[in-house]
Amino acid sequence: MNPLESEFTERFDAPSPPDSRLEVRCAVRFPLALPVVLSGCQEEFAALTRNVSASGVLFEIDRHLASGLGIHFSMRMPGAVLGTPHDVVVHCTGRVVRCSMSQNTHLAAATIDEYRFAEP
Repeated sequence: MNPLESEFTERFDAPSPPDSRLEVRCAVRFPLALPVVLSGCQEEFAALTRNVSASGVLFEIDRHLASGLGIHFSMRMPGAVLGTPHDVVVHCTGRVVRCSMSQNTHLAAATIDEYRFAEP
């Protein structure tokens, strides 16, 4: 594991504080609004992240996405969040696990099954 991967994993897999509610998430979520382009089903469309963790992401998007849809996307993670001197681009592969409406937009939750860092 390279130093960037180690830093990413440590920051995003940090244990969450105890809570009286049952929490089924396996990683801490960070509220980050990052523009992304999703690729899936031979289409590309713009989205905005609402929150990101090492294992998943919540997107704000203008259309419904079917559960189980495989997706690819890249995120430019701010260096300030990762504790690195520069922003880091992360290429991700995952799948949609649910999609719902919130006011006038769709919220799509997706797993991050694989990720890799872009070469500097």
